[in-house]
Amino acid sequence: MRARVLVVVLLLLLTGCSSGGGRDDGRITLRFQSLAWQQESVEANKELVKEWNAAHPDIQVEYVQGSWDGVHDQLLTSFEGGEAPDIIHDASDDLADFAYGGYLADLTDLLPERLKADIPRRSWETTTFGDGVYGVPFLQEPRVLVANATWLKEAGVRVPTPEKPWTWAEFRAVTEELSGDGKYGVAWPLKEPVSATLNLSLSSGGRMFHRGPDGKVEIRFGDADAVIPRTVHEQVNTDRSAAGSTLGMGGSDTLPGFFGGRYAMVPLGFSYRQQIVQQAPKGFDWQVLPAPAGADGLAQGVSPQTLSIAEDSPHQRQAAAFIDFMLRPENMVRLALGDWMLPTGAEALRDPALRTQKHDWATGTALAAHLRSAPAQSVRGYPEWKDKIATPALQEYYSGAIGLDELRERLVEDGNLVLARYQR
Repeated sequence: MRARVLVVVLLLLLTGCSSGGGRDDGRITLRFQSLAWQQESVEANKELVKEWNAAHPDIQVEYVQGSWDGVHDQLLTSFEGGEAPDIIHDASDDLADFAYGGYLADLTDLLPERLKADIPRRSWETTTFGDGVYGVPFLQEPRVLVANATWLKEAGVRVPTPEKPWTWAEFRAVTEELSGDGKYGVAWPLKEPVSATLNLSLSSGGRMFHRGPDGKVEIRFGDADAVIPRTVHEQVNTDRSAAGSTLGMGGSDTLPGFFGGRYAMVPLGFSYRQQIVQQAPKGFDWQVLPAPAGADGLAQGVSPQTLSIAEDSPHQRQAAAFIDFMLRPENMVRLALGDWMLPTGAEALRDPALRTQKHDWATGTALAAHLRSAPAQSVRGYPEWKDKIATPALQEYYSGAIGLDELRERLVEDGNLVLARYQR
């Protein structure tokens, strides 16, 4: 009896050793956690996994559906528990702590030269931490102005283009001209105000986070950093050209008012076009306009979607090969169309499907060259500064509860105290 028990135990141990990433028949299984959520995007991802599996019988990919809600904590738990997926879909502004914490593989020597060359340096900067590269940036979206085309035409205002955009001062004047009788020139959905403020501030030369020769980061808030916050504040509290009621809303929350003729324009991510196409009333005429330009033109910060590999994955080279397959130019186009976003790859961006006038794809593609790494991308302590310092301070400033001097004091003085704890 004891001998039989011993045999059973040994069989169980052997079975356990062959589960997960490998099998006793030599076949490798990679787990790919995708955060795709729109139906078209989920279908595109699943189709690509199916195509890979058909062509690679010895390296199979298991599609795992994840969610953007709480993904940071979910990944942290899986890393610490030794159960992280081999291939990880995330966003570049969520990678810093994972990269510095040793949870992600350095992709520098894993990726093929084709992929490295196809994605521009400015995009690779979003996933470079220290001397390593910890994710492949593959989808991005500029923040644009979605406008009621009929309203703008009837008002006779100059319609901006990527070649001749509005300045921030002109934008403010236009929104004031379009306002009155309970209607507003713009609705700012700023429930999450920090990334929108920082990313748009690149156009005016603002950066706020400055890294010194010793590698330490200091927050500074100069005149260039104040351009966008002051514009929004004045539109809401002085010109009455922006609806104060939308400051606590997310982007989707503003769409009913936009369709109902309450707001002439809404600053939104480029991918919101899909919701507008699906939800706009029949005959509603809308168009995409570039965000205003400042001293640095149309420059804008972005945090692309990324694909990373877990440091603990025993099959990093196979995972890198799958990422290379996913991000071939023709496949990157499929993923971009599924998410209504822009690919980072230069060859994919040249695809005619992304340069059509339909749904203003061409307007977004024209802005791709102006996208830069979001200012706080590699700053340790940024999540705490954003949640505890910057979000409440900006919300109070935009609503008129505090002035610019107090905003500056809280962002800088309180913020540097937070960052100092992460830079000792």
